[in-house]
Amino acid sequence: MNRYKLLFVAFAFTALALFPLVAEPYGVDRVTKIMVFAIFALSLQLLVGCTGLVCFGQAAFFGAGAYAAVLLSPSDTAASVLWLLPASVLAAAFCALFVGALSLRTRGVYFIMVTLAFSQMAFYVVHDTPLGGGTDGIYLSSKPVLGTLLDLDRSQTMYAFTLACLLGVFGLLALILRSRFGRALDGIRVNEQRMRATGFSTYPYKLAAFVISGGIAGLAGFLFAVKDGFVNPELMSWHMSGEVLIMIILGGLGHLRGALLGAFAFALLQELFKSEAIFGDFAKHWHLGLGLSIIASVALLPRGLVGLPGQLVARLAGRAPGARATGAPHEPT
Repeated sequence: MNRYKLLFVAFAFTALALFPLVAEPYGVDRVTKIMVFAIFALSLQLLVGCTGLVCFGQAAFFGAGAYAAVLLSPSDTAASVLWLLPASVLAAAFCALFVGALSLRTRGVYFIMVTLAFSQMAFYVVHDTPLGGGTDGIYLSSKPVLGTLLDLDRSQTMYAFTLACLLGVFGLLALILRSRFGRALDGIRVNEQRMRATGFSTYPYKLAAFVISGGIAGLAGFLFAVKDGFVNPELMSWHMSGEVLIMIILGGLGHLRGALLGAFAFALLQELFKSEAIFGDFAKHWHLGLGLSIIASVALLPRGLVGLPGQLVARLAGRAPGARATGAPHEPT
């Protein structure tokens, strides 16, 4: 990570840490939810942007973590974070292991369709059976605690805990992508056939990335369930996978900070087009404005928001906006 990227990351997390000091309760609650989706976006960035696996079933692992948090919580007392969080992450990771072991046997559009099929199967399991409360969903009876040190029922504590999780996931993925394992994933993304020709068995690498990604999505699901105190089948629906995919495309594929930017940009665009003060009656049709803005961003920012500074510099220097030096290394963060 060069100096400018490091400064950006440091500034972003410092701003998030200081935000509750100046924000109202609604703002704190809203940013907490955005940070949860930023963790969710980071999980998919590992697959799509860093490994080249376009997964359309990420919502299944997000929902698995959320449902595990609720179903494993005792009804008469508050669960301990020390066991409930790892249990939720492991439940999602186990689901990812099962789905990945089968779906990674396919490639391209077939992989996309298989992951989507598994996600829809998970959706109908919780939608049509008593396991997940059916269409009504289920409530979390009491939010997890850690003795007297941590009570996630308090909004400020929940915000700080979510921020710590976001920072931990970002740091973990940055270390992974700079390791030999991460370089292997980058090689698979660029040319899997060449990786095989050099002696790499790519399947275990892809499966490991799939499981790690699923576990991180499960962490996001756990945080979502604890924050809202409620889960329903919509967490596993296909449009949830589509939204998080849009986030990483909007922010910039292949860059961890792109997942952060995309999650916040997507949420801000939603808030903007839902504002009746700005758009009046058109705010009822906010999906239309959001869709048009995403189409415009993809057309004008082919490398996402992370590529905007470079695109501006290229224009000032008189080069083509999408120009890139031949053989330039992939920059994961």
